[in-house]
Amino acid sequence: MRWYNNLYISPSAKKKSKKIIWKIKHKAGLINVYVITLASNSSNLLDIIPSGDLLFLSYPRENVKVLGIAKGYTEALELSCKIVKEVYENTGKFDVHNYFKNSFKEVSR
Repeated sequence: MRWYNNLYISPSAKKKSKKIIWKIKHKAGLINVYVITLASNSSNLLDIIPSGDLLFLSYPRENVKVLGIAKGYTEALELSCKIVKEVYENTGKFDVHNYFKNSFKEVSR
């Protein structure tokens, strides 16, 4: 799993962001927390993944590039819109993958 250097965090997740990130890294359960990642396929811009899905052993965590975290699906949608809007404003395109491709760091285990 790789994390964006300037992680996007929704307003209600900001207060407990360090605890949320720690729990995601250590595969601890979280309720109503979503992870926004680069799309897993070329047809989409972003993926919104319930943090509980990352607990499954079969989930391919090593390929996940996290851009943001949010509490609640509505905030995850709003944060995703904010990310896409930023990409479009800075590039004039919706090429989210190329915009962020070199901005991730490895997670220490």
